[in-house]
Amino acid sequence: MKPLRVLQFITPAGFYGAERWVLALANNLNRDQLACDLAVTREGPEQDLTVAELYPESVGEVHYLDMAGRFDFRVVKQLSDVIQKRRIDVIHTHGYKSDILGLLAARRTGIRCVSTPHGFSGNVGLKLGAFIRIGTWMLRYFDRVAPLSEELVADMKRFGVPDTKIAFIRNGVDLTEIDAALNELKAEYQANRADRVVGFIGQMIPRKGIPDLLDVFDQLYREDTNLKLQLLGDGRQRAELEEKAAGQSSAKAIEFLGFRSDRLELLSRFNLFVMTSSLEGIPRCMMEAMAVGIPVVAYDIPGVDKLVTHGETGLLAPHGDKAALANCCRRLLDDSALAARLSANARQLIDEKYSAARMAQEYEHLFADLLGLDLPFSPENAGVS
Repeated sequence: MKPLRVLQFITPAGFYGAERWVLALANNLNRDQLACDLAVTREGPEQDLTVAELYPESVGEVHYLDMAGRFDFRVVKQLSDVIQKRRIDVIHTHGYKSDILGLLAARRTGIRCVSTPHGFSGNVGLKLGAFIRIGTWMLRYFDRVAPLSEELVADMKRFGVPDTKIAFIRNGVDLTEIDAALNELKAEYQANRADRVVGFIGQMIPRKGIPDLLDVFDQLYREDTNLKLQLLGDGRQRAELEEKAAGQSSAKAIEFLGFRSDRLELLSRFNLFVMTSSLEGIPRCMMEAMAVGIPVVAYDIPGVDKLVTHGETGLLAPHGDKAALANCCRRLLDDSALAARLSANARQLIDEKYSAARMAQEYEHLFADLLGLDLPFSPENAGVS
């Protein structure tokens, strides 16, 4: 039987959760059963196309689609040409722009279409909000929609996606990549926690709540000037956050490191990973921290609560309660035994429920099912829970 041919399509906004998710899926697919190309839009010289640069050649080809500005319907023809040339069976889209353009290309070429929602931004402008609403409205016309969390499943029902089209596939993190990176690090590099680093990795956008993190860190720093805060990532709010940090008493201890290709090395040196988001699916950056063995503290919101059980796999504070969040940070910074126990439990949770290998097998099954094919594996034996 010839391999299934799938085209992943994403309009990269950086190298964050969705982009890393695409790589995690590609790295864990069964290459004997499935060939998987990647298509990305090329929207300007400043765009981060790391996901395309790191995409494994052994999995499939990478296709660059030139887009004039933030949105360009001419991409539909470019996508259609790729689909026909590469004899694609299924297009798999990620994000509102790729959903809109990908669905149109699928209908034009007569192939199956799958969308994986990764979460939805709040506090956006009218124009962007309108495009997001169009994208969510179009989800009902996909052959399958595969949300990453129970909360996103509820969102799909609210958007009018029929139950028969919803296939919940739990998010997963690429443990192969993480363990390989950690094995390459020198033992002293992994173990050196003397700097006492509080860290965050992710987009610098309003829903991540980074101003709260800066406030909490400033409070902690006034009590312990040996602490440092490292923020990895970029986004439209970065300049505003840097200005806020510069006015704090902890300014000299705060580092905005931007996008880093050595994020796993830096992550392995954190003493604590803190997330102050108001809205998440199941956050990949938190899964990575848990897989690396870094204790986590976060606001208790849907999505995060699937990863963090308070007192078992991390510590949680009510959303917006900065005093409670600071207290959680103190507990883990001051109690190494507690931090070690929660970190060990967190890694076990990731191993059992959130591996990309399990996730990839479920997607292979989904793609094959859409085409009426039987593949020699069963999701019941792939760690589904």
